[in-house]
Amino acid sequence: MISELREEKGKKVNKRRKQGMIPAVIYGNKIESRSLWINALDFERLLKKSGESVIIDLSIGNNDVRSVLINELQQDPRSGNYTHIDFYQVKMDEKIKTEVELIFIGESPAVKESGGVLVKNLDKIEIECLPADLPSFIEVNIADIKTFEERVYIKDLKLPMGVKVENDPKTVVALVVPPRSEEELSQLEEKVEEDVTKVEGVIKEVSTAEEEKDKKGMN
Repeated sequence: MISELREEKGKKVNKRRKQGMIPAVIYGNKIESRSLWINALDFERLLKKSGESVIIDLSIGNNDVRSVLINELQQDPRSGNYTHIDFYQVKMDEKIKTEVELIFIGESPAVKESGGVLVKNLDKIEIECLPADLPSFIEVNIADIKTFEERVYIKDLKLPMGVKVENDPKTVVALVVPPRSEEELSQLEEKVEEDVTKVEGVIKEVSTAEEEKDKKGMN
């Protein structure tokens, strides 16, 4: 990935954003931080191909190439466009701690045969490893959940060589809960109707009070 040194500030930053560039910063342990520009299209292609949890060879200018991790991404909540990137420079001989995405694979018999509902308790876990051993993701095989009583725990995950999980090994990653009975669904519908009725009652009371206030004001 190629970057440019960034000197613009204020309104000039927004101008370059409109030209398809993302402001970024690179920093690290005992490393001077630098402000950068990243081409938005190139960055989105990289994310789509490799994901966030990968070591990136980031080129600053022509000859300065650094190994970095994406430490933080900021997005516009309306457009979804990336508005800022934090890169953390790593040393290949020093272990790092970072989060890695969990990818759920397989099919649970408790879902397929018993009609249960899969509950994903985690979507990422924190790991420690050397940068070269960093996986793009870790798989969670839900085919191991055959009944409603079974769980997949962090201790059950198959980790690549050299990767250590920082989370509690007894943490539940995924489980399957039984489908709701007709009685439970009926009770849920009654509860929703009751809540709606209460809200309508409050609105009616507020409206009546406001009407009375307006009448007094006219008098």
